[in-house]
Amino acid sequence: MFNTRHLFRDLPCPLGLSCNRQICLFSHDPTVVLKVTQVQPHSASVPVPIAATSTVPSKRRAQFDVQLDLRKVSSSTRPSYPANVERPTKLQRTGAAAKPVAVPTASSSATGVPILMVNAGQSKIPVSTRQSMLKLIYDHFVVLYNAVLPQNPTLASEHALRQEEEIYGRTNKSTYRNTVITSIAALKKRPTPTSLAHSSIGTAGDLAARREESDAQTSLQLTPSQLEPILLTPQDLQRWNYMVEIPVEWGAGGESPSADGELFTCERCKMPYIVRPLDHDPAIAEACHYHWGKPLYRSIGGERTRTYTCCSLTADVHADGCTRGPHVFYETEASLLHARHPFSESPPSTSSVLDIVALDCEMVYTTGGFRIARVSVVDASGKEVFDELIKMDDGVQVVDFNTRFSGIRPEEYTTRAVLPLESVRRALAQLISADTILIGHALDNDLRALRMVHRRVVDTAVLFPHPRGPPYRRALRDLTKEYLSRSIQAGDGSKGHSSVEDSVASLDLVKRFVLNTKTKPTVATVGVGGHGGGDVARL
Repeated sequence: MFNTRHLFRDLPCPLGLSCNRQICLFSHDPTVVLKVTQVQPHSASVPVPIAATSTVPSKRRAQFDVQLDLRKVSSSTRPSYPANVERPTKLQRTGAAAKPVAVPTASSSATGVPILMVNAGQSKIPVSTRQSMLKLIYDHFVVLYNAVLPQNPTLASEHALRQEEEIYGRTNKSTYRNTVITSIAALKKRPTPTSLAHSSIGTAGDLAARREESDAQTSLQLTPSQLEPILLTPQDLQRWNYMVEIPVEWGAGGESPSADGELFTCERCKMPYIVRPLDHDPAIAEACHYHWGKPLYRSIGGERTRTYTCCSLTADVHADGCTRGPHVFYETEASLLHARHPFSESPPSTSSVLDIVALDCEMVYTTGGFRIARVSVVDASGKEVFDELIKMDDGVQVVDFNTRFSGIRPEEYTTRAVLPLESVRRALAQLISADTILIGHALDNDLRALRMVHRRVVDTAVLFPHPRGPPYRRALRDLTKEYLSRSIQAGDGSKGHSSVEDSVASLDLVKRFVLNTKTKPTVATVGVGGHGGGDVARL
């Protein structure tokens, strides 16, 4: 605003005779008007009258090009305005967005330390302070993640940036530094992670969110009504190779428990062989050369190469296996399985049975094919209620305990396996009836191994489908790592799996699904009786 110092007394009023201001800054003296008119062609310093232009200033009203500083004018001398002219008001920005928050982005320095890229004017804390605190956080993440950084070199930088952002969002200028120091102290107390799925991986917010979700899952007590919408329908059971009926033409079953002396193709090396027990010929134990791992494509030297996960040898070159063992066979046809050991229906409900259980089995290779050797059951709270090793039927001998995957050792099996499958089934009948809801991963395999026909099933392989669709199924360990942030089946190869641990993992996956999903998943279709679906599920 201009003050009244008569700075414009030598300039004619732009409004001329139409000016109605009581106090006008400009001159209304005709001699001044005449004088300016005569001088103007020879002087470039005289301003063009504002009224002569048609452009309206962007932040001033068109009716008043100059506003008075009314604070320095007495109330008696303030100008009056016509009724049809809007009184000048304080200029304000309208429609402007709220001041943006100083959310950081980052670029890495040569040492790997993330560099904050924020607008200093929008940050409530000096950027230099934030950058120095960010470096401290990053240094401690590097120490904590030392074992896993080769798998993800940018992990420490990413988590340091997010950790600083979390602290900035909940602090002010006076509490920011102390909160950073507290968070660094908490980082020092974390156990050193050994894998990217370890519970120590993540920012403080990540760990808190996981604890909250874990507490919710732990406290959740599943009920049959919650699981009814995700039970497999009769059509789903058939699509996913579940046994739903026992054909009468199969007879009583169990007439051929062992295939001793029969010709089969080895499941591992695809070579034909005659089934024999280990004590028949010592050479049987070293007859098969195979790779126990999967052949997967990897990028090596810029080229996609298929290598085995067990030994990293190239699959197309190293046809000979890295492991020695006995030849084995695996049967999938239900009628053949029935001939080895008969199928039977789940018994009617009794007072002692449970409404919901999670179940998992471990298998071994025998002269009667791929047979069940351990079954574990946990209740709806995750408490172990049944865990037994299963003795083979008469005439059936174990040729490979498959310890790398089953976790069963020969010495343990010899002393603990006292009940045959038939006796184990009678014991399970005290816990599981036809009305019990079974939870598990790829349960069609477990129920076939148990020779059970059960129709009330929740299968995590269906709840969390493979992105390529059936017959592919995601591994339970991958689902547990992704959705529960914990590792299972992570032994060194000698310990193997734990069917109790796998049962609890399946149960927790279903709890998570119930907590986070309100609709039933679309069940993909897979052909009935195909070997591919069962084989993919076992790998």
